Amino acid sequence: MFEVFEEKESQVRSYCRHFPVLLEKAINAELFTADGKRYLDFLAGAGAINYGHNNPYIKNAIVNYLSEDNILHALDLFTVAKQDFLKAFDEIILKPKGLDYKIMCCGATGTNAVEAALKLARKNTKRQHVIAFHGAFHGMTTGALACTGERFAREGAGVALNNVTFVPYSHQLGGWEESLAYLNYLLSDDHSGVPMPAAIILETVQAEGGINVAEVEWLKGIRDICDKYGIMMIVDDIQVGNCRSGSFFSFERAGIVPDLVTLSKSISGLGMPMSLLLMRPQFDIFGPAEHNGTWRGNQLAFVGAKAGFEYYRDHQMEKMVAEKESIIRDFMKKEIAPIDERLKIRGIGMIWGIDFAAIDSNLSKAAMHACLDRGMIIERAGSFDCVLKLLPPLTIPVEQLREGLEIIRDSVKQVLDKC
Repeated sequence: MFEVFEEKESQVRSYCRHFPVLLEKAINAELFTADGKRYLDFLAGAGAINYGHNNPYIKNAIVNYLSEDNILHALDLFTVAKQDFLKAFDEIILKPKGLDYKIMCCGATGTNAVEAALKLARKNTKRQHVIAFHGAFHGMTTGALACTGERFAREGAGVALNNVTFVPYSHQLGGWEESLAYLNYLLSDDHSGVPMPAAIILETVQAEGGINVAEVEWLKGIRDICDKYGIMMIVDDIQVGNCRSGSFFSFERAGIVPDLVTLSKSISGLGMPMSLLLMRPQFDIFGPAEHNGTWRGNQLAFVGAKAGFEYYRDHQMEKMVAEKESIIRDFMKKEIAPIDERLKIRGIGMIWGIDFAAIDSNLSKAAMHACLDRGMIIERAGSFDCVLKLLPPLTIPVEQLREGLEIIRDSVKQVLDKC
């Protein structure tokens, strides 16, 4: 069945090695193989399908646009589709939240937005260095990869990844106070060996790092440190934005305003390539074409994103996520945590993790395969992939959410009974 992939596709492919099924169709949180077998999707395109597969409202907007001979490729020329997108983003998302950001359309993938953010921070501050965090994942191109902690990914660069210092994330020195104190020491002591950085880049919830949720106090402390030392704060909201963590932007719960915000994945509404960099207006100093690319004007993504904003507003997605978060949290506490006291459960909104590290990191892989056998696609994250990562579409019906949680519970019990 998979001969053409083995013969013609590069060895770099990865997800298909974990899920060797031939997929053909998808509706909301359900995937279907070519022979009609159903799988629940708790991977959601690694966070690119927050609105569900083939969301009817968003899909109709795109189909209608396609049917009328509207422009599909325009570089960064003025278009009606981009005009409508920019207005909708401002009126539906930014203004109601009291945010004043300029919007930069970057290349097709999230790593491009990260590259743009790093370049812009360095241009604004006239500094080269960056602070990133243990457990971070920011992308696979050289600048973003330099800020990514995963050893395997970094080794693939083939060159030195410079000008970045990694420091402990909020909990990794025992608590958020210790993390902030250490960072303050590095920046305040002229013998620390760490140059004053252009930026501190962070995820408010480390997704690939193992579902590590930063405390509000820590996020506020990072904002204060950036203000104190004239450092630009970059929040990478590529995977945990777009309501994944509860609010549209993941940093809202801390009441802070980052200087730069990167968005991609679900921002296009229907899983199409799109990435954005949001910047406070005073930092908008790139010259024309100083950061450019052929695909920085994805017209279908503009149409999908606008429809996604409307869907977010009309379906009260923040309330929707809060209700489903409550279901997940309650199930984790009552049905999964009691299976083994060594399991660590953590999460926020609709991104959750079950950490097997205290038992055996390899058990997460066994649990992933047990879920697949029961009709679910779910991935792993964290150090040595020790965390089973729950990432269903935000629009998943409650009955399917409960079905999926029961599959996870039964799969975890199965693998722990065997160890």
